[in-house]
Amino acid sequence: MVIALDFDGTIVEHKYPAIGEEIPFATETIRMLIAERHKVILWSVREGKLLDEAVNWCRKRGIEFYAVNRDYPEETMTNNNHFSRKLKADLFIDDRNLGGLPDWGMIYQMVHNNMTWNDVIRNARPSINSYEAPKRKKKWGIF
Repeated sequence: MVIALDFDGTIVEHKYPAIGEEIPFATETIRMLIAERHKVILWSVREGKLLDEAVNWCRKRGIEFYAVNRDYPEETMTNNNHFSRKLKADLFIDDRNLGGLPDWGMIYQMVHNNMTWNDVIRNARPSINSYEAPKRKKKWGIF
């Protein structure tokens, strides 16, 4: 799977342009996803020196991204006439998701087990899924 990861607020706490503290289990989980042969792309608003700092921060923690702010490592505007900052990924992990960022343990379980949010909700509340609406009594009458 190709997974695009945001940096600020997702891997580290928001302190932009500085680098915040690591969000618990983020780097460990990312290393596990890479070990499972997922192509993990760093997808960040950071550019230039700020982007280099983020990449180096991750590298010091054992994370080597498949690509950074592009679909594949060799992609440039000159060798891809359809170059776009909009990535072609199977999954985007970002703290700005609708509903916010799940904890990294949940993120790992969802990716590893190929689960959707519906699967997570269904597993978390099995009694809701088995709920049946009460049967309505038939009303016989003249209309």
